Amino acid sequence: MNNAVFVLALGTGLAALLRWGFKVLPEEGWQILATLPVRKDQSGRWVGVNLTYYGLLTASGALLAILTFLLLMGSIGQPLGPALILVGIVLLCCLPATRLIARVVERKQHTSSVTGAVFTGMLVAPLVVTAINCCGDVYRMPLAPAMAALTIAYLLGEGAGRLACISFGCCYGKPLSDVGPVARRLFDKFHFAFHGATKKIAYDSGLEGIKVVPIQALTSLLYLATGLAGMLLFLGSFYRSAYLLTIIVAQVWRVGSEVLRADYRGEGRLTAYQKLALFGMAYAIGLCFVLPPVSGVTPEISAGIAALWNPLVIIVLQGLWAVLFIVTGWSMVTGGVLSFHVRRDRI
Repeated sequence: MNNAVFVLALGTGLAALLRWGFKVLPEEGWQILATLPVRKDQSGRWVGVNLTYYGLLTASGALLAILTFLLLMGSIGQPLGPALILVGIVLLCCLPATRLIARVVERKQHTSSVTGAVFTGMLVAPLVVTAINCCGDVYRMPLAPAMAALTIAYLLGEGAGRLACISFGCCYGKPLSDVGPVARRLFDKFHFAFHGATKKIAYDSGLEGIKVVPIQALTSLLYLATGLAGMLLFLGSFYRSAYLLTIIVAQVWRVGSEVLRADYRGEGRLTAYQKLALFGMAYAIGLCFVLPPVSGVTPEISAGIAALWNPLVIIVLQGLWAVLFIVTGWSMVTGGVLSFHVRRDRI
């Protein structure tokens, strides 16, 4: 398959997904996916645990990121075993960081932060690649393509995964009444209005039904467009350029977009999340000066697709998706009460 055709097809599919998500996910019915009864209360009704669309969409976004990374590494002829080890170690470091950093910054027990995971991943990934390369004399994972593939994968994964934030009503923008006249006119037709008392924007800020800046949509559009551009650069063997483009756009937007958000982001003129993003960008730019050059490697997307078509890889990815869905989809801030009855008219 031609590299450009693949990127175009992927972009078309993702655009269709975003169009659907922007339209339906702010509605009340797109937050709770299922409720599992776990015990009875004193009235005889069942107390349930909610599984959310947030978890479904987050896990799916993460799966897209992992698939993208493996696809790009496979396209340059890299074996997927070490690539999966890298993904596993980075995930083991990033998942706890999502909650730990959010607790420190926001002082809440049951919340998470993508910024915390991204910052941790940026620091850990080069060290893990170096460790993998030190473990044997035969195999070497090229650092520049690996870092470029990781950042491209991250942008595509978060771009799609931001749909989860729309479903839950988190990471929300400011009311249009609180922004300047230019922004108000710009977002008057393209805005979000969330419905449902269990959406975070409703119980955290009382903004249910209020027109707000569609910050999640802006992030999705920017990240997916940049990720696809980075993929084209990667497939053209411009690994350092792909890494710089994706990491700088991601971190600059993470700093700038804070001014359009209404949820609590910490104290100070520059929030802790903005400081992490600025430090991460400086770290990434510095890393580019020490990335060793890569030559004699021509990416071919068909080789990446062939590498993914492996029963073991497919089973591992299914397991990862299931674990991520349970971890992120098991709601800690909503509950449910259920009752069951017999349909007498059908006996």
